[in-house]
Amino acid sequence: MSKRNLIGGHWVSAAAFSENRNPARPEEVIGLFARGSAEDAEQAVAAAAEAFPRWAAASPQFRADTLDRAGSLILARKGELGRVLAREEGKTLAEATGEAVRAGQLFKFYAGEALRLAGEAIDSIRSGVDVEVRREPLGVIGLITPWNFPIAIPAWKAAPALAFGNTVVMKPADLTPASAHLLAEILQEAGCPPGVFNLVMGPGSVIGAALVEHPDVAAISFTGSESVGQGIAEGCARSRKKLQMEMGGKNPMVVMADADLDVAVPACINGAFFSTGQRCTASSRLIVEESIHDAFADRMHQAMSELVLGDPLEAATQIGPVASESQLCGNLGYVELARQEGAEVLGGGQLDRLGYFQAPALFLNASNEMRVSREEIFGPCASVIKAQDFEHAVALANDTEFGLSSGICTTSLRYAREFKRRSEAGMVMVNLPTAGVDYHVPFGGRKGSSVGSREQGRYAAEFYTSVKTAYTFAV
Repeated sequence: MSKRNLIGGHWVSAAAFSENRNPARPEEVIGLFARGSAEDAEQAVAAAAEAFPRWAAASPQFRADTLDRAGSLILARKGELGRVLAREEGKTLAEATGEAVRAGQLFKFYAGEALRLAGEAIDSIRSGVDVEVRREPLGVIGLITPWNFPIAIPAWKAAPALAFGNTVVMKPADLTPASAHLLAEILQEAGCPPGVFNLVMGPGSVIGAALVEHPDVAAISFTGSESVGQGIAEGCARSRKKLQMEMGGKNPMVVMADADLDVAVPACINGAFFSTGQRCTASSRLIVEESIHDAFADRMHQAMSELVLGDPLEAATQIGPVASESQLCGNLGYVELARQEGAEVLGGGQLDRLGYFQAPALFLNASNEMRVSREEIFGPCASVIKAQDFEHAVALANDTEFGLSSGICTTSLRYAREFKRRSEAGMVMVNLPTAGVDYHVPFGGRKGSSVGSREQGRYAAEFYTSVKTAYTFAV
């Protein structure tokens, strides 16, 4: 059955539909999904603009109740959502179900935040004058979401936008429309009023561009590649839109000589290879103190060889396929590049089976100057780079144009404390994988990784609201 766009509370057909295929079984068509046009995006913006005054004026309790119902429905349908997500994106069923649970938690968290949006009452420096500072919704928000977390990222964008009184037009990734479509269905079932949440599926070059250029869209929240983000930033600058972007990372995990390898190796395996390495927070640079380099590499190689690659729906599977044929080709190109740049490559080949399966890869004897150590691969590949000591490790970790996440494995409180202070990243982990952030704390990075205010937690109010200062003089 063809899946249509949601515009103004109605399921609207499109002139064309695209096949959504299973990367583990490319011959399997999951469904046909609307391929919207710029006109569809304009209609969705118009519906969101019309709905905005009523939604913004609704009581916080009404918005909270709507989001809480949505969260409960997501949690009740986590099995269905997880299975759809695993089939269309390729992550394991356990990871996909966990992502669905996270989406439900996000909606429930922001249901509470709808009731907690606070202002300030400040005494003026002038006698008889009161000052009030309050937060107000922006209007229509355009959300452009990626394929690697196709239910969690839409949730952590849409939930705060709606909680604080905005209306939404969401453009999900072409590779993973089914998860976003289910989210739209759930918001309808939860009683979201017509036009408050709109879904327009289709190519980013068409739908995303229409949202960025539309004068009635107040803000854009984007997660995706740096190259696409650059174009969005330029468009938002032209149209003077508020902008929030998350664009990736080349995240370091430092392993010191004093580290407990029983902790460090699982943390690096998880950070580098789980979700098939398709996380912007993945540990793609493993910076290891040289005195333990060989022992660490041996332990990593052994742990890699024990990982179970297979169909995401099978319970024993730990690593599924990459999301698409083009992603697989790009990853394999980087594996060959690592060899050309002089690294010793362990693993990394395409598996001899149907589907887009790639074995995890370690690039030994890598340097921080190699392209494979500087460019985001977005696959199960990690460079292993030797560090002379702690100071050298910190310098290597910070020597990147990105700054999303970082980590250190150590038993030294001094090293842990110093690394947390000196790491040029928005999120820092000690003896934990670089990937994985709780839903109630801020998410975001520095340098080329992020633009604008943080996502998630209470910090989301910084982006999805505008601050107003009001004066009253009693006469």
